[in-house]
Amino acid sequence: MLFGGIEAGGTKFVCAVGDENGNIQERVEFLTRDPGDTMKDVTEFFSRFEVKALGIASFGPIDVNPASETYGYITTTPKTAWQNYPIKQTIEKALGVPAGFTTDVNGAALGESVLGAAKGLDSCLYITVGTGIGAGAVVKGNLLEGWSHPEMGHILVRRHPDDHYEGACPYHHDCLEGLAAGPAIEARWGQKGKELSDRPEVWEMEADYLAQALMQYVLIVSPKKIIMGGGVMHQQQLFPLIYKRLDELINGYIKLPEPLSEYITSPGLGNDAGITGAILLGKQAYETSK
Repeated sequence: MLFGGIEAGGTKFVCAVGDENGNIQERVEFLTRDPGDTMKDVTEFFSRFEVKALGIASFGPIDVNPASETYGYITTTPKTAWQNYPIKQTIEKALGVPAGFTTDVNGAALGESVLGAAKGLDSCLYITVGTGIGAGAVVKGNLLEGWSHPEMGHILVRRHPDDHYEGACPYHHDCLEGLAAGPAIEARWGQKGKELSDRPEVWEMEADYLAQALMQYVLIVSPKKIIMGGGVMHQQQLFPLIYKRLDELINGYIKLPEPLSEYITSPGLGNDAGITGAILLGKQAYETSK
């Protein structure tokens, strides 16, 4: 039995088919263009397979509320061609199969909880720190969603005393994403993060912002595992700096799981977390539709 998965990103679409255990059998990637051209490539790929259902893990914001008139839509994205686009309905109509629908980071959280670093646990948090910052969560075995989906990248954090950068977020300026995502690092320091590896002050400031966010997530969601991915987290020196700063911020108020190096980790599925989660989401959609 085959299921399809779509990891819909602002830069590229990853499409794959896999079995009920999330094992990927074939995958392709397309550049994200306008919806007409992009979805033509997507449907042509999946039309080669007899998939029972698909999962869509999409860039956002998206509407995940089944009671909403725009459920299944990409909504207020900065990518203007995709604003108010019914991606779920378009896929279901083109392929004649049900489709599950969630955010890209929720998809990655699902993949990591079932087959990755959080396998065997009923809760985890997946955070991506790259061009933007986003987080998805599994709580008691279910994806965390309500009237909308989590937007944990846009929480407010205390400004580092040495930071005078105004912030890159077009909506909030100095929210977490505005201060700690890749574009903020480049704008503040004048170089891309990968060119700043030998600058400890860069990563100490970055770790401060990320640890502040983790403190809030830990106190509110209490995940049993935190997984941090994305291009910025390829700077492996960040992890010990985050552990140290998070411990300082918690200041003994609660006892964090030890060692922190096992509690806060890189993705177990590497770059396949999102697409694997999308395939598993497709399996869920199939089971729900029966």
